[in-house]
Amino acid sequence: MFSNGIQSAVGLAASMGLQARAGAPDREMLLAFDDETDRRQAFQVLGIDPGVVRHRGYQTADAGIQRKMDTLYIVKALRQRGDVLVAEPNYIWRAFATPDDPLYSNQWHYPLINLPQTWDNTTGSNTVIVAVIDTGVLLNHPDLDGNLDAVLATGFDFIRDPAIAVDGEDLPGSAPDDDIDPNPDDPGDQSPGGSSFHGTHVAGTIAAETNNATGVAGVTWNTLIMPLRALGKGGGTVYDVMQSVRYAAGLPNDSGTTPPTRADIINLSLGGGGFSQTAQDVFTSARNAGVIIVAAAGNESSSTPSYPADYAGVISVSAVDINKNLAWYSNFAENDGNDVGVAAPGGDTGADINADGFPDGVLSTCGDDTSAPPIEFIYCFFQGTSMASPHMAGVVALMKAVHTNLTPDDLDGLLASGKITEDLGALGRDNQYGHGLIDALKAVAEAEKLASGGELPATLTAEPASLNFGVTRGPVDLELSNAGGSSSTLNVTSLNPSENWLIVTPTVSVGADGLGTYTVIIDDSGLADGVYSAQIDITSDANDVVVPVSIQVGFPLVQGGDAGYHYVLLVSSDSLQTIDQDEVAYSGTGYLYSFTNVRAGNYKIFAGTDSDNDGWIGDAGEAFGAYPTVDQPATVVISGNTGGLDFMTGFDVTLPSRVTVDEPTNRPVLQRRIFKNTTN
Repeated sequence: MFSNGIQSAVGLAASMGLQARAGAPDREMLLAFDDETDRRQAFQVLGIDPGVVRHRGYQTADAGIQRKMDTLYIVKALRQRGDVLVAEPNYIWRAFATPDDPLYSNQWHYPLINLPQTWDNTTGSNTVIVAVIDTGVLLNHPDLDGNLDAVLATGFDFIRDPAIAVDGEDLPGSAPDDDIDPNPDDPGDQSPGGSSFHGTHVAGTIAAETNNATGVAGVTWNTLIMPLRALGKGGGTVYDVMQSVRYAAGLPNDSGTTPPTRADIINLSLGGGGFSQTAQDVFTSARNAGVIIVAAAGNESSSTPSYPADYAGVISVSAVDINKNLAWYSNFAENDGNDVGVAAPGGDTGADINADGFPDGVLSTCGDDTSAPPIEFIYCFFQGTSMASPHMAGVVALMKAVHTNLTPDDLDGLLASGKITEDLGALGRDNQYGHGLIDALKAVAEAEKLASGGELPATLTAEPASLNFGVTRGPVDLELSNAGGSSSTLNVTSLNPSENWLIVTPTVSVGADGLGTYTVIIDDSGLADGVYSAQIDITSDANDVVVPVSIQVGFPLVQGGDAGYHYVLLVSSDSLQTIDQDEVAYSGTGYLYSFTNVRAGNYKIFAGTDSDNDGWIGDAGEAFGAYPTVDQPATVVISGNTGGLDFMTGFDVTLPSRVTVDEPTNRPVLQRRIFKNTTN
């Protein structure tokens, strides 16, 4: 738009070598240059020195890109003239990429994180690999098999116990109790009412084949899935999960092999209670190998730590519903701690807020074995943080597609900066949403900036993000660092433990800026037996960080007294399924339990507490017992009324950590189950 009159506008433009293509002098006009002659004329009239431009690196062999760069220089020169009011490039807008998958319209959870706009920039890359450690994957599902490459992303089945694996396979020459094998196909986990095919659902969210006129869309369209089977009937063990993590990261493992290319990202839609230092070390090694690890926060609607999401170096994902509210089942952080890093869509199968006639769960690939064989390939709605985690893993895969060298530290810094999330809840980081709801469009844009040489802003980070001492007292190292670019600076302005029993001391590595390694120890003198929590509040001139801390003092050993609310389980000796349960309180003399209308058969009986409310009885620090003893639970033959089945429960702090599949449906989240090594 010119300021020196309507009649002279066209002539002025022509004198610069610009042709009027559309519009009128009294409103916006579309101007263009037709050829090299017009461009040279515009440069000459506008005073653009081609020699100076070339000296700045402005020159490319691509004629199309050269024309766009010339246009921008001409626009910039026009804006500097007094007789030009406005000069702007004629940007190109495109329709957002809309996949033709027929069920895509029911995937409300993708627009919630701005995926359609993101797909205009990238739909992923088949050089990026996401390991899905889960129940395995239905390898022949028609909406997944194109992104399952047995050569580039070789999978494996690490379930060691044949009773959990239920696939009848093992490595040649292996021991009878060793069921690991190179086939990660999911035979089903024999859940009541039909197998969950949980891993297939998770894999479909990350990378279902998209724009193929079939089924559903994935967060990424081209990313490869590395299927790793660690969960089977009744869940799986921490050891098997650790072997899967090792394999995915290209580390030594029980298979004796490693994949041709390690995974870039690991998704863990599983979890349970109980900290394991051995598992923490495995996750640290995987992260040090460059692998980004994403895990579900858990479905207990609790701030109780859930692992592996709460391990240092793992991104914990909470779940939101269709209205971006924290899902009713989702775990959350305690005391504004760092144990939830980000939120993503997890759904609610008990609602239909968008009135599309379907539940507001997450729709993805699935299987049905209720009339098997064969297994039917279907699509189903699930809910849970298990569904939120693969949304985050998929977005990270899109980021890796545009920035191959994206590191775990880069991602931590971007999350802490708030640049790749939509802030929900309280301003800044909060208990429910962590750093906010992941925004795919922002995430990919920031990854592109880093790929182009941009730097992360100054951001204070703490490693580990939370400290769970258990019964130990330290010392434990706490590393404060600047996750920003090399030219960014920040200063720690204060570091304050919230309790006197929590002692934090700087080491010689701590500089004048307050960054470096601090030693954390516990002084529990004077503390009564029990579980205690605190936090370390750290402020800087860039951002603030809170490190939650928990300890356990003593163990409430009870003999002949009240050991807390008990769950008594009647378990089938054959199927290892919980048939019935009684929930009982201390009566003053003991615990009185009963089961009614029990079908004749063979059973075992277990009982215990569930103080961390994670769905498992008998975690470390919880009461646990079996009839007649834990070491040798007897089979009880019931054919009529039976009594006198008395036994003791007690506390054992040496039990291994438990791992269960996140509840994928709206079945009761608090259904009590016991560890597979004992019964189920």
